[in-house]
Amino acid sequence: MEPANQPEIPVDVDFEHALGVSDAHSTVHTQGDPARIWDLASVSKPLAALGALVAVDRGLVDLDEPAGPEGATVRHLLAHTAGYGFDGDEVVGAAGARRIYSNTGFEALAAHVEQATGHDFDEWMEQTVVQGLGLQDVEVIGSPAAGYRGSIRDLLAVGRELLEPTLISPELWQEATAVQFPELTGILPGYGRQKPNDWGLGFEIRDGKSPHWTGATSSPETFGHFGQSGSFLWVDPAAGLTAAFLGAERFGATHVRIWPGLTDEILVRYASTAGDRVR
Repeated sequence: MEPANQPEIPVDVDFEHALGVSDAHSTVHTQGDPARIWDLASVSKPLAALGALVAVDRGLVDLDEPAGPEGATVRHLLAHTAGYGFDGDEVVGAAGARRIYSNTGFEALAAHVEQATGHDFDEWMEQTVVQGLGLQDVEVIGSPAAGYRGSIRDLLAVGRELLEPTLISPELWQEATAVQFPELTGILPGYGRQKPNDWGLGFEIRDGKSPHWTGATSSPETFGHFGQSGSFLWVDPAAGLTAAFLGAERFGATHVRIWPGLTDEILVRYASTAGDRVR
């Protein structure tokens, strides 16, 4: 069946939303308007991280060069270990000591990439990620931490890139999706203290976290991001799938309740067929 003709996945909400699922090659399911543009909130971060990684892959930025506060590097900024607080320029910890989720860190990352590439960050994102992936709707103007807007179809294109990279090398992809600074404790917004609170280079890694916004059957290798606009993008390499959710209600108790079961239903329906397509 074409994606538009697939039976709907039950989503127990009373607000407008859109949902999509893709394997590494093509979309396998959508519901709601896949082209409608929504606020991405912190799902902006994996897009911005991909833009930064393109600069690393091209040799314009080094992951271990100084960036941000004293003692921090590009790697620290991407992994939320530079020492910045959530917002503002205050440094609240030593680089590498704690996992402190930080919008400021991504603002500093964008400023560093601008200096290294000679391009405004939104221009860099447009040239590398938007044009590189043929995105149709995404708006990469505003804060790289939480200011982008986009559609389900564009998020699925980003997810496919994160399943089988074309903009960066496989080696850099492996590094970006591996745990950086292992065993650090930190707060996962909306879900409390996680020990450890594992992240890669711009992507949260599921590992054994509980509670969590992905499913009980999600593989430990699953990575991605969710946002306070009620958005998510996850990539499960073991299942060969990526999925995205966007909606009209800000993140809250409803999302905490429905997202894990929604993810598990996606995996039940599509993980085996994705594996068949890969083989």
